[in-house]
Amino acid sequence: MLEHLFGSKTRVKLMALFLQQGSEPIFVREVTRKIGTQINAVRRELANLVEFGLIIETEVAAQGGEKRPGLKRKYYRLKEAFPLLPEVRSLMTKAQLLVEHRVDKILEESSGVRYVAFMGAFLGAQNSPIDLFIVGALDDSTLQRIVSAMEKTLGREINYTVMPVTEYQYRKDITDKFLMGILDAPKSVVLDRL
Repeated sequence: MLEHLFGSKTRVKLMALFLQQGSEPIFVREVTRKIGTQINAVRRELANLVEFGLIIETEVAAQGGEKRPGLKRKYYRLKEAFPLLPEVRSLMTKAQLLVEHRVDKILEESSGVRYVAFMGAFLGAQNSPIDLFIVGALDDSTLQRIVSAMEKTLGREINYTVMPVTEYQYRKDITDKFLMGILDAPKSVVLDRL
């Protein structure tokens, strides 16, 4: 799906790698090994991403800072100041979860689930208390499978809250501070049957 939006599978793999890698510089050959793509395709797509502004190209001198012609290596890293970085990160994460892991289908098919919202890490906020909010009943094995897929995709632990419908209604009626904080926070609603 994303390759249709972004133009190539290699570009999607590169974007996913750099979003996971963060601001740590990485050498071209290492990129090639990590994503399992030919070096010419990687170089072409790296040039596209540098031109787009998502990643930055830097040169590092080999062995202890010696500056001799031919010994410089090109490294690439994510541009943390890229203005669309939160949106790109959010899109890539949600696409991987929803398309590759079919999380949306699993949740929709679970008749007890009434509401699902992606928050926090899914929207680029790293220190959010809640990343996933679910209202309804969901068996433990399904929940663990979903959370494991999300943690693997994000490369970090997911903070989630599952709230029964009756508790949700009660907390909403008394304007519970915890629930109001969740409802007022930025979120991407995946399912709403409330």
